[in-house]
Amino acid sequence: MPVIMHVDMDSFYASVEIRKHPALARVPMWVGGDGRGVVLSANRLAKEWGVEGGMPSSRAKRLCPNGLGIRPDFGDYLDASRKVMEIFRTVVAVVEVASIDEAYLDVTGAIRMWGSAEAVGQRIRRLVREQESLPCSVGIGPNRLIAKMASRAAKPDGLHEVAPDRIVEFLHPLPVGRLYGVGGSTTAALERRGIMTVEDLANTPLDVLQRAFGPHQGRALAHLAWGRASSHVSLQHAAAVGVGNQETFYADTDDPAVVKAEILRVATSVARRLRKAGLMGRTVTLGVRFADFKTISGSLTLPSPVDTAHELYAAALTLYDRPRMHAGPVRRVGLRMAGLVPADEAQLQPILGEPEVGWREAERATDRINRRFGRNSVQRAALTRLAEHHHPIPPGPAALSSPFE
Repeated sequence: MPVIMHVDMDSFYASVEIRKHPALARVPMWVGGDGRGVVLSANRLAKEWGVEGGMPSSRAKRLCPNGLGIRPDFGDYLDASRKVMEIFRTVVAVVEVASIDEAYLDVTGAIRMWGSAEAVGQRIRRLVREQESLPCSVGIGPNRLIAKMASRAAKPDGLHEVAPDRIVEFLHPLPVGRLYGVGGSTTAALERRGIMTVEDLANTPLDVLQRAFGPHQGRALAHLAWGRASSHVSLQHAAAVGVGNQETFYADTDDPAVVKAEILRVATSVARRLRKAGLMGRTVTLGVRFADFKTISGSLTLPSPVDTAHELYAAALTLYDRPRMHAGPVRRVGLRMAGLVPADEAQLQPILGEPEVGWREAERATDRINRRFGRNSVQRAALTRLAEHHHPIPPGPAALSSPFE
């Protein structure tokens, strides 16, 4: 019988910020800012006020007026994630990185060494706490579904194991909306039919579910209700997690110059995070959310990996020039780099006529200056002007001229 473990970092972004500034543990706080952004993670005190991940930061501020909204630093989060995943690999051979803050582990073989799945889980929790000063919750079960739901039951900072013969006892009393893989609209549709718990779903005839939800989804719901799911865990490099950032405007805008300047800001941030993590990427995705909350995206794969804002911004502008990116006033822009490889293993494609020393060296030099004298001590002139007119955070004292202007 396979034994699958799901490890979920608790309030990951908030926990990393608390690690840097321990005083934040004593006040309600969330990562996502105070303005028009989105709450990415909140600490326990903020959650007691009703602050939850995914809600607008403005609503979090209304719920918790004395709470602190912290602007995210994804470079730090990615670095912490890579270190945590490496800890997992010191204990278990097969680790699948599901996202920046969670992973599936096949611990079937590791039990022979450590004695039990619980012993493996407790060792992982202890190592993550001792080496990275971060809390995590561990769920254990015979497949991915049960392990994922067990880690939810273990929160915060705990461990929960569901044996194969206890699956029904674990799942069936839960509200149907708690079943992983059942979203809000499906939950509402089930509840309208009187299906309120997972047990109710399990006892609903398959043909009834298939008539209501279609052959594929109906069968999937029946499998979920009985805890049937895949136990496969694939080896996956931590670099499979993309690096990205997004910024929400303080006022919706249809001015292309303002949108391009914000894309430049996001590209600069993503490139800095790539270099800090020692990674380069090939696939650029630009996402644009309009004032009516409609979101579209486009992707472009580059001929060779990059880690500079210069190249990332140029690729993003190619995507932004597509007509559908100009469907109305813009609320938010975001960039994401995928297809990541370690920078020291990347095979770069030389460009005819390119100088031996160029933007990579210039941007690495600004990284060193900003680490020494503070973030944004040196930045592009275009971002300095954008900060003066559109952003509440004061610009750095110096600006690096750029052809992006």
